[in-house]
Amino acid sequence: MYKLLGDLRGYLKWQDITTDSMIFRMHNIFTTVLLLTFSLIITATQYVGNPIACIVESGLRKNAINTFCWITSTFTMPDAFNRQVGKEVAHPGIGNDFNDESARKYYTYYQWVCFVLFFQAIMCYVPQWLWNTWENGLMRSIVMGMNHQLCDEKEKLKKKSVMMNYIMKHRTTHISYVYRYYACEAICLLNILLQLYCMNRFFDGEFMGYGLRVLQYADKPQEERVDPMVYIFPRVTKCIFHKIGPSGSVQKHDSLCILPLNIVNEKTYIFIWFWYLILTVLLVGLLAYRAAIIFAPAIRPRLMHLAARGTSKETCRSVSRKTDLGDWWLLYCLGTNLDSIMYREILQELAKKLGDQNSQVVA
Repeated sequence: MYKLLGDLRGYLKWQDITTDSMIFRMHNIFTTVLLLTFSLIITATQYVGNPIACIVESGLRKNAINTFCWITSTFTMPDAFNRQVGKEVAHPGIGNDFNDESARKYYTYYQWVCFVLFFQAIMCYVPQWLWNTWENGLMRSIVMGMNHQLCDEKEKLKKKSVMMNYIMKHRTTHISYVYRYYACEAICLLNILLQLYCMNRFFDGEFMGYGLRVLQYADKPQEERVDPMVYIFPRVTKCIFHKIGPSGSVQKHDSLCILPLNIVNEKTYIFIWFWYLILTVLLVGLLAYRAAIIFAPAIRPRLMHLAARGTSKETCRSVSRKTDLGDWWLLYCLGTNLDSIMYREILQELAKKLGDQNSQVVA
């Protein structure tokens, strides 16, 4: 198992150049690794042990019944979850259906869980792939290795001069840079909402309230308790297998099937439910914050002052006032990738050059 999951550690390595936010990485990197880990664990569990074990009558091949029930579907009786186990029913949800097929609740998802988790992981990585394609190493090219503080003073001055020349020469050309990044953050929120909807459909409308029902489960009276994890991910289900008898008539065999894999599934999806809820709240707050940056330019100098430790507020106001949103965002990102002293010097020199040129403000 360690070797199976060891290769995923490479996705969590520290980035020496950052062009995105922590919440953006939580969605694209951490969530992707998390979902891939769950998918591999569930897949490995199938290899380590049998994901289904059915109790069959004598004369029937157990392996054949196990395979049949796994690739088709099993079912429970929803009304049997409210009955007393050991007296009225053998297991939660296991009762007599009296040949009423409409009263059965079928479970067809379990053989698809590992594939769905893998697909979800791919969808979570799409915004990161888009941003990497659009960004194309621009920030790394501008920084030129000055985030490591290993170059001598002469080389540092030369690189700073090259950086200043780039900023002045390419003014007002970075508006697509910032809007593409903000679009990627919006795609993250859209992806989370779409995945929540799809998971809810995947579990027949039971997923949206799954976490809340788990939290409320302990507060309910004992006689009214129905474990939501057992209801959505039952440990024991029923399966009907039809066979041709010696006389040519159709024989019906009713089997109980144990689903040990659902012990993993129920823990996996309760964690996903809470994690996606946290991500949704964080992403909504992040997009509101981005909207404030776009439509309230007055907050930009304050944000730049927080990023440029030791730089005067007047310098930050001067630079923010004489740059458009794209150039401001590029300078703001430089603050997370450069030494604070170097960053302060660049802002001071830039404010001086912009003042000398009497630049026009582009809102």
